[in-house]
Amino acid sequence: MIGSRDWPAATAQGHARLHLGTAGHLSLLLWSLASVFLVGPSRTWMAALIVLTFLGLIYPHALRRALRLRWLLLVGLMALPSLFLPGPPAVALGPVSLSAEGLQIALRVAARALVILVAVESFTGAVDVVEIAALFERAGLNGVGFALGVALNLLPILRDTASTTWHSLRMRGGLRRQPLRGLRFYLVTVVSSAVRRAGDIALAAEARAFTPGRQRAAPLKLTLTDALVFIGGAALFLVLLFA
Repeated sequence: MIGSRDWPAATAQGHARLHLGTAGHLSLLLWSLASVFLVGPSRTWMAALIVLTFLGLIYPHALRRALRLRWLLLVGLMALPSLFLPGPPAVALGPVSLSAEGLQIALRVAARALVILVAVESFTGAVDVVEIAALFERAGLNGVGFALGVALNLLPILRDTASTTWHSLRMRGGLRRQPLRGLRFYLVTVVSSAVRRAGDIALAAEARAFTPGRQRAAPLKLTLTDALVFIGGAALFLVLLFA
């Protein structure tokens, strides 16, 4: 079955929901991003390793997806421009010389990009669009929460649609004789699927009488586990920041 591969994701997400509420998932997202962006450059790799370890324990499926070859290639492409920063040469690859400073910055960029992938994948997989909208609307940002929630929740759907469409097109030989035409069909299919999904979410929200201009006083789910996660994450972040 095509959809059978989604069962581990649902199991991991259900396991995370069983222990954490919306506040806990949000705390983990903010802690993950703050740990790799606000600590000193010399601690970035250590912070990234700690963050990925904790996220892997809580959201194992999100970490496994981010460690696939295509996502690692994307991370490598994001870090590639930093390799060519000027400075004293450290590695020579034929006529190309890579500076020590460029290598260090590229490694930090790769570590941060990988953390962002895992953290966002974990958050969007565990928190639905209604809860994300409620978080922003409680802060007075009417409509922004719903728009951002739809965008974040479309990322996993867009990724799965792109992967399924690519494999279907390849198995049917759509990239052999006319590759440009096949790629055009691929892009049209992925974009139209994303637009249709966004339209379905908007229609469902309208059917429930949701309007962006009206603030919703939805309560924020908070459990004892959420409080412990927030306190532990804050303490670990302070250790990474000042140790």
